[in-house]
Amino acid sequence: MDFNMKKLASDAGIFFTRAVQFTEEKFGQAEKTELDAHFENLLTRADSTKNWTEKILRQTEVLLQPNPSARVEEFLYEKLDRKVPSRVTNGELLAQYMAEAASELGPTTPYGKTLIKVAEAEKRLGGAERDFIHTASINFLTPLRNFLEGDWKTISKERRLLQNRRLDLDACKARLKKAKAAEAKATTVPDFQETRPRNYILSASASAAEQELRVAQTEFDRQAEVTRLLLEGISSTHVNHLRCLHEFVESQTTYYAQCYRHMLDLQKQLGRFPGTFIGTTEPASPPLSSTSPTTTAATMPVVPSVAGLAPPGEAALCLEEVAPPASGTRKARVLYDYEAADSSELALLADELITVYSLPGMDPDWLIGERGNKKGKVPVTYLELLS
Repeated sequence: MDFNMKKLASDAGIFFTRAVQFTEEKFGQAEKTELDAHFENLLTRADSTKNWTEKILRQTEVLLQPNPSARVEEFLYEKLDRKVPSRVTNGELLAQYMAEAASELGPTTPYGKTLIKVAEAEKRLGGAERDFIHTASINFLTPLRNFLEGDWKTISKERRLLQNRRLDLDACKARLKKAKAAEAKATTVPDFQETRPRNYILSASASAAEQELRVAQTEFDRQAEVTRLLLEGISSTHVNHLRCLHEFVESQTTYYAQCYRHMLDLQKQLGRFPGTFIGTTEPASPPLSSTSPTTTAATMPVVPSVAGLAPPGEAALCLEEVAPPASGTRKARVLYDYEAADSSELALLADELITVYSLPGMDPDWLIGERGNKKGKVPVTYLELLS
């Protein structure tokens, strides 16, 4: 018990000395040991790395999970070391609603069939989103969080210890300065017999202050070296975060590529789906009885005459029989490989050049493409139109 009380008193004395030194520095009444420029640059870079890592981590969490309540729930599960429950993505929930709507409204109707097709695509989009969130959390968020909760806490602890060592060092410098000033003042006093004991005390006090200063300087230098090595390790942290950033971009690229492919497939399915608005010959509202035949003919939509675009009940012309327009043909470069869905479409290879043109009444998302003697429909989204 006695030992603990002595240690407590000693710690209280050290804390008081540091507090006095810190306060006097703030008011400009005490000198402060300055760190070298290289050390200050390391501290600045470390602080910037920590601050921007926190912001990037926080905003990436918002990107992956926009719902703040869900983020708080996941945070609590992580702090309690419990597994985060699986959560349905927005795309999967939308797919569920569309499938239920199709079942109730009639799965054999055009609207019901379309709902089913879109629901399947939305479900695939939701699955791709789930995979992206999982991959990004492991490859990007986890390393950033490990740095903030591991390396940075160690750096902060050593920096606080360095600050205490510096305060101790400056306090020792101040005590030594006062002791030497008192000793110098005592030497100017005449050498009377009664002054000698005091001179001995002042000399011993200056010697003790010098010894304390040497010990404080050694501890400060040792702690400064430890802190400097940790701060220089920030360069390795940057390299690690750079690798994680590349993996995040790769996973995001894969995710958006999957979404693009799913939507293109859905677009192709809806374009070939019976009962859609593409190529319908029925006007939005029946013409009035007073409308002249000429006006009625003018308001009727133009019916495509190419294969796959002709309305039901009419014989579609073969693409080989369709002559390209005298003007309006253009060259186009293929962006991605495209596999023809049927004989009316033209298979494409990336980076090849083909001739394309459009026909009156044709779906604007499609063009007629020619490559040598082959001809067929091609999707506009797979092409880069040239001059």
